Amino acid sequence: MDVLDGMRTFVASVEAGSFTAAAQRLGISKKLVSKYISQLEGRLGVRLLHRTTRSLSLSDDGRRYYARCKELIEAFEEMENSIGSRTGSLKGNLRLAAPSTFGEMYLQPMLQDFAQTHGQLTMELILGDRHVDLAGEGVDMALRIGNLADSGMRARKLGQTELWAIASPEYLADNPAPTTPGELKKHHCIRDTNMASPNAWPFTCGGQLKKIPVNGRYMVNSARAVRDMVLAHGGIGLCPDYVVAEDVARGRLRRVLAGNPSLSLDINAVFLDARYMPAKVRMFLDFLIERFNRAKGWKNLA
Repeated sequence: MDVLDGMRTFVASVEAGSFTAAAQRLGISKKLVSKYISQLEGRLGVRLLHRTTRSLSLSDDGRRYYARCKELIEAFEEMENSIGSRTGSLKGNLRLAAPSTFGEMYLQPMLQDFAQTHGQLTMELILGDRHVDLAGEGVDMALRIGNLADSGMRARKLGQTELWAIASPEYLADNPAPTTPGELKKHHCIRDTNMASPNAWPFTCGGQLKKIPVNGRYMVNSARAVRDMVLAHGGIGLCPDYVVAEDVARGRLRRVLAGNPSLSLDINAVFLDARYMPAKVRMFLDFLIERFNRAKGWKNLA
């Protein structure tokens, strides 16, 4: 066993949570993952991982070793990438996190474009609407939409999205469009529970942002699901423009209450420390910045 391969396998096992998931991430067999971990423990003379049939957990020695392994692997990859980046070639594993809908619609296609230039780079995209712990979960960069919590992380603003109230032409044919936010109480509103206040939507009224109570039969935890239910004429939804802009442009949906804008939210790339940013992260950040800067609309971003 090459020691570096063993260290990479150990780190992947810790971060993935199982030998099976680590094997999938590394592109090797589960049996080989188990073999590498056993050989590593034999070499060190300590137990690194406690195994059960359902989970893995770090021993005290394993916790200390994991932290050092991460540092050494990142230093090794940075050394290689500092040379490889001059020729456009990167190596290692790039772990990214993003909100589910935005990641599926826009980040995943961009990753495929980035991968065409860097054939030796393994990329892992973690989709979900919770905020991942970058340091604790070994994530290189996360895309976050909305206000950033005060933390030790660094951020680069990439763009901005606005919440739009939308409805289908068929729904509006039977239910006249609201002319003021207060008239939403007369409508079926499809609520996204990922929003901070799913039962009170923000709109600008008389120059001030106000929360307008809404109700309806449907609640979901996905902006894309809201869009799909609106397309099925289920009512009015409040969605980020990147989810519905193309539908509005094609006439499948109509924007309502455009004279009472809702929230505008920043789209940020967040990372731990710009001073020691690995080449793979720096080059992907540059790629994202360039892609956002030249996009003339959401359709051109992906």
